[in-house]
Amino acid sequence: MERDHCALVLGGYVNGYSIIQELHEKRVQDIILFDSSKKLASYSNKIKKFILIDETPESLLKEIRNLHEEYERVIVFPSDDLYLENLHAIYDKISPFCFLPFNHENLKECLDKYVQYSYCEALGVPYPKTMEIQKKEDIENIKKIQFPIIIKPKKREDMKTNVFRNLILTGLKEVEKNRKDLERHLDTGISFLASEIIPGDGSCIYAYVAYRNQDGKILNEWTGKKLSQYPNDFGVFSSASNEAPEEILEQGRILLNGMNIKGIAEPEFKYDQRDKKYKLMEINLRSMMWHRMGNLSGVNLQYSQYLDAIGKKVKSQTQIKDKNIHFVYIKHEISNLAKRKGYYRIFFRNLLQSDKTYLAVYDVKDIRPFLTDCWEIIHQFHT
Repeated sequence: MERDHCALVLGGYVNGYSIIQELHEKRVQDIILFDSSKKLASYSNKIKKFILIDETPESLLKEIRNLHEEYERVIVFPSDDLYLENLHAIYDKISPFCFLPFNHENLKECLDKYVQYSYCEALGVPYPKTMEIQKKEDIENIKKIQFPIIIKPKKREDMKTNVFRNLILTGLKEVEKNRKDLERHLDTGISFLASEIIPGDGSCIYAYVAYRNQDGKILNEWTGKKLSQYPNDFGVFSSASNEAPEEILEQGRILLNGMNIKGIAEPEFKYDQRDKKYKLMEINLRSMMWHRMGNLSGVNLQYSQYLDAIGKKVKSQTQIKDKNIHFVYIKHEISNLAKRKGYYRIFFRNLLQSDKTYLAVYDVKDIRPFLTDCWEIIHQFHT
């Protein structure tokens, strides 16, 4: 017998598990997990079932169709860019029975970081000095930007191919040192952005996170900041808090509305102390690693999407700002403590200097994902 609907989470890492936690806390019954490998969320007792898929649109289409045999409607929660691209590729085949949290008309365009910066220019949102690297001759133009600079693929390519997430160049010698590697990637069709590096460590990065529905209305939103990153100041989330100035809220709204972004999205900004501006780093068009920070400070974006998908009223929520809440991914914090000189001060600040600290993945009633993650820490230091 076909049931009404289910929540389908794509990706079982920290962000996928956090989606599962929030939906389960709101008593969503049928939560299904798809992933291309058995990550920590696959061990959760909060999911109804876990299905292994290939990293292809065809595999995703096949398993979503199988799921549709059980459920009339599938509400999809992607947790990385590859899943967004694969969903976009099969959109016409699954949209009649799937709730897909993005704007099909401009998704691929908005995934491009250069396009994101172009919108910043048009909308008056600050962003770092940036240039495109699309062909080998463009490598010479890198020298026109003041060093140090950071080079990133225009789209998240590291999920699909062996390319760096970011590359830091401090001078001309490093441009020459990395020229052949850049040329090799350019030959495969990957293009890059070269941007000035805004001074400051990982604690200068802020986020606006919101759910904007298919009618273009922001139903709920929250802001926060990173306290630290892993494995360095140009890495990924390690710890975060619910602190952020009003400018982050204002600039985030401008971007989501001005770009007509739909679904859950996260513009991420870095504070530039030189001109006192918050400059866009990138926009994630799905739930990023530390999105549970919003849930823990009173805003349920995942559940807002779920309610919107089934046609129920979404209650407007106000984020807790009068208490300092920290969200800590202990695996990354321990790795930073072991590998980064003097990090113990940051480590203890992140864990102890708050009104309330929550650990990512940890849930005493669903302990296997956390223990699986801890085992990876032990394995990491024994290899």
